[in-house]
Parts: sequence; structure tokens; C-alpha cells
Amino acid sequence: MEYTIALAQEARKLGFRFLLNYHYSDTWADPGKQYIPKTWEDKSHAELVQAVFEYTRDTIIAFQDANALPDMVQIGNEVSNGMLWPDGKLPGNWDNFAELMKAGINGVDVGRGNSQRPLIMVHIDKGGSKNRTKAFFDKWHSYGVDYDIIGQSYYPWWHGTLLELRDNMIFMANEYQKDIIIVEAAYNWRPAEYKNKKAPFPETPEGQRQFLDEVNRVVLNPSYAVVAK
Repeated sequence: MEYTIALAQEARKLGFRFLLNYHYSDTWADPGKQYIPKTWEDKSHAELVQAVFEYTRDTIIAFQDANALPDMVQIGNEVSNGMLWPDGKLPGNWDNFAELMKAGINGVDVGRGNSQRPLIMVHIDKGGSKNRTKAFFDKWHSYGVDYDIIGQSYYPWWHGTLLELRDNMIFMANEYQKDIIIVEAAYNWRPAEYKNKKAPFPETPEGQRQFLDEVNRVVLNPSYAVVAK
């Protein structure tokens, strides 16, 4: 907490805005692992909901007191398969997952006091898949939980082509009327992911830059005609 608040204060001094990302885990959380923190392992679902609310509220209060309230808050990380497994694991436990997510959002609302509410992001990892994005967010919207931003991860060796990213960006913008951020994107500067298949760009520093330039063009202008490599 001390480290993160100090970092946030330094960012503020430099004029940056920042996103605070709650993983709700003792280690990285992603679609392949969403481990419950050890201190929460024996809690019931209701107790987990309360723990998420209180932890989020208390940390937001701490950022508020330090004059470093985040501009945006991400509840969970790459939650395509849920969070806090097994309690909130998807697709089997959508009710539990929605309650856990709502508890985090409520914690932000209460913790901010009279300050402007940080924007709330829901982040999944389906940047190049319109169908999987639709399946997740159609179900999510059925719970009526308020949020502001759709976050997506886009790693081309997992998440599809740039054309598929472009099509999904257009779909999300039209279907859900939300702002969209590609929260995670990367390309290798040396051979790693494309040793046994054709790479869309060379895995070199220059190829890495070309890839990120193309991603930026797609994000800033989804009607941009992606050039096949």
C-alpha cells in the first residue's frame, strides 16, 4: 500500500492520470488463475463479498487521504473466467461473480467520499474475439451493474489478428456505447511466440514498434484499413 500510494503521488506530481487495478489475489490474476488471498480462503461467499467491499473501500480511502485518488479503477484483472476462484469462477458461478464485482464497485463509491467517482473498468482478455466479448458482456449487462469503461487485452498470438481486433472494437463501440481501452498489448522484440508459425511482424525491436503502431491506429480509428503483413 505504501509503495503504491507513493507511486501514485509521484504520478500526480508529473501530471499523469492513473488506473488502479485490483487483482484481489496474493499474486497475478489472469484468465488461467484467480487465487483467493490466503487470509480469505475460509470465507463463505457472503464473507468474500464483504471482504471485497471493505478492502476496496479502505484502500480507496487511503488514496483519498493521500490526495492520490485514482482516475479509474479496474475491479478484477482479465475476468473472462471470473475471479476469486472457486467462488466466483465462470461460467458456473455468474451470480457470485456479479456480486463480488458489485462489492468492489460499491467499495469505490463509498471510499471516495465527496470526491468525483473514479471511472470503473471491467477488463477481459478477448481483444480479437467479437463472439467471446459479446458472450461475456451480454451476460454481464443482464445483472445491471453500472460501469464506465470496457477494458481488453490484446496479444496477437492468443487473441486474434489486427483485423479481428478492429472488428471487435467497432462491435463493442456500437453494441455497448462505452469507452474502450486496450489495457494490455505486447509484441516480442526477439523470437518467442512465432517459432513454429508465421509471424504477423518480425519479432525484432522494429517489428515490435510496427505492431504497436498498428494497434494504436486501430484503436484511434477503427475504420483504418489494416495492412496485412
